[in-house]
Amino acid sequence: MSDNQTERKGNRLSKIVTRTGDAGTTGLGDGSRTTKDSLRIDAIGEVDELNSSLGVLLCEDLPEAVRSALLDVQNDLFDLGGELCLPGMAVMKDGQVVRLEEQAEAFNAELPMLKEFILPGGTRPAALAHLSRTVCRRAERAMVRLHNAEALSDPARRYVNRLSDLLFILGRALNRAGGRGDVLWQKGKNA
Repeated sequence: MSDNQTERKGNRLSKIVTRTGDAGTTGLGDGSRTTKDSLRIDAIGEVDELNSSLGVLLCEDLPEAVRSALLDVQNDLFDLGGELCLPGMAVMKDGQVVRLEEQAEAFNAELPMLKEFILPGGTRPAALAHLSRTVCRRAERAMVRLHNAEALSDPARRYVNRLSDLLFILGRALNRAGGRGDVLWQKGKNA
């Protein structure tokens, strides 16, 4: 990176309060502006919230394999946010989706077969993984709405779908790592 590029990047990130969004618009990565309630900004915000929820989960005592997987996901979510803020740009790659599939398969292979629906809970890390899973599903819905208006890349859409699966599996794995089993739903318990 040239000194000029470094300087521009540094200056861009050093000024946080810009007042440019006071009128309800925000800038995209391509320099265009859009309203803060647009489908694109909604999707960007949901992905940002997902990444933040994973940051809270990463504050917990986690098995190293889970921690490593989640740190990779956080970096991927920045790639996804970059794709979302650059209309028409495809940043996410098939390899990122494949990695999630392989991790889901590996973590799931160590778990007992699921015979009942489970409740999101158990240990605190498991509950936080399930909370992140629900935020991921919301981000996916926002991306589907955006895709219905403006095409998004297939890897971007597949990534969030696979990520919610991985987070479900990690919730189960974290309960097991914490010495708990799954919290099973009891049909009609309070009927």
